[in-house]
Order: sequence, then structure tokens, then C-alpha cells
Amino acid sequence: MSQASRLLIVDDDPDLRDLLSDYLSRQGMVVAAVGDGDAMNRILAEQSFDILILDLMLPGTDGLTLCRDLRSRSSMPILMLTARGDELDRIIGLEMGADDYLPKPFNPRELLARVRSILRRVEERRSSHSALRSLQFSDWRLELGAQHLVDSGGVVTPLSGGEFKLMQALAENPQRVMSRDQLMEAMNGKEAGPFDRTVDVMIGRLRRRLGDDAREPLLIKTIRSGGYMLACEVVSVR
Repeated sequence: MSQASRLLIVDDDPDLRDLLSDYLSRQGMVVAAVGDGDAMNRILAEQSFDILILDLMLPGTDGLTLCRDLRSRSSMPILMLTARGDELDRIIGLEMGADDYLPKPFNPRELLARVRSILRRVEERRSSHSALRSLQFSDWRLELGAQHLVDSGGVVTPLSGGEFKLMQALAENPQRVMSRDQLMEAMNGKEAGPFDRTVDVMIGRLRRRLGDDAREPLLIKTIRSGGYMLACEVVSVR
């Protein structure tokens, strides 16, 4: 029998915490729930989780700041919740390192489907990377098992799930133009909508992590009317 997935919920609404904890527990998951960022940091210092469900609007430190700070030290998947469903909130959440975004109100069944989809993608990545260890390009190494970047000095840069999938897709197709639809498919298993900026936001995050100047990028190049391309050689290491 596979081990139950461990979820941490951070939301200041006690009724919603109780509802989600009860529902997800009945789906066979191990759930912990807290009401603010301080409690989140305390429990993360003591326990490990497979995914974090994080509310945007929290007392004290807001969800976006918590997401950004956590992403700087961990690649744990993050699903953000918010009472506001506008495009700007979603883009900012992705820029801070969230893997997915769900506006309130929502059906718990949709949340469960999102959680399972994220966890399934994580497990698929782990399985597919059991033999291949890393992809090396320029002064960087993409560690496939650990899902992070390592620079020439050995400094580790954690990646969100979306950032990792995007970097992997580019690194597995070096010097080849990848359309936004292809990259969106690699990240989320679906095509980009006509006004969907998810890929562009993630590309911007990767460029910042790689120190690649967005005005004159040397590594991830923008191809007009085409998409993006990793413009260097890549070596696979087993």
C-alpha cells in the first residue's frame, strides 16, 4: 500500500480549515491545518509535507510573502487559495513560486483534483528521473531527482514544480524553439489560453534565477511569434 500523502493547510478561516481537513482526511490523506504564517513555519520546522495549501489573505505575513520565502528554501509544491480571482493575483502568485492557483469559493472536489494532479506530476517526475541524474548547461546543472538548479560554485537554487517542468522541457530540447502551448503542456498538461501569461511569468522567474538578462538574454531566448529556446548545448549525466 502506498504511503498516504501529507498536506498542510494554512488559512485563517477556522470553518474552512475544518471542512477541508475533514474532507481530505476522508480521501485517505494526512492533513494538518494552521491559521497563520508563524504557525506554518513552526510546524514546517518539525514535520515534512508533500504539498502546501496556502491562503493569500492571512493575518500578519500574507500568503504571497510566505510563498516567496518558502520557495527560496524548498521545492515543496504550493497551491494558493484566494478570495479574489483576478488575473493580477494569479500572476503574482505564480511569480512568487506557486504551482497552482484556486480562487474562492471553490468545490472541495476541485481542490482534491488539483492536489492529486500536482502530486501525480511530482511522482511522475521522480519515476522518470530514477536513472538520469542531471542536465548540465552553461554554468548550471539541473538536478532531476532533487528538482533544483546548482550553479558552478555548488550553490543550490530550489525551483517550484512549474519552474522545474519548464526548465526541464527547455533543457531536454536545447537549441529548439518551444511554443507556449508546448511549454504549457509540459508544465500543466494543458494548452495555454489566448490570454494566458503563465509561461511568460515562469520564463521571467527562470531568467532571474539563472541571472539571464531579460532585455538581452543569453540562455533562454524569446523567439518572436515562436516561443522560447534554450540557446546552449546540454549534456545529460547519469
